[in-house]
Amino acid sequence: MRTLKGTVVSAKMQKTIVVRVDMQKKHPKYGKHYRASKKFKAHDEAGAYRVGDTIMMQETRPLSREKRWEAVSLVRRFKAMTDIPEAESPESEAVKPPVHNS
Repeated sequence: MRTLKGTVVSAKMQKTIVVRVDMQKKHPKYGKHYRASKKFKAHDEAGAYRVGDTIMMQETRPLSREKRWEAVSLVRRFKAMTDIPEAESPESEAVKPPVHNS
């Protein structure tokens, strides 16, 4: 079975994630390397993956009209700015100007 590594770009569906796989290709005539990407729909039974996560997925039997891949493992969790605790965020250290009531 084929396996691919990609980045989750959407997790809005139930039990389904959209994964973008980036590839580096070589132009057949000119020989220049260029980047190409393709999106795949993958099955995520537990809903464990979020947008930005890098995952491994493997080919499986057709699960729906467009879904032929299954998320297997997490390679790297995406660290979003919302994951930082309030005490460490830069906004909490900023001093607010005094408010004058006139």
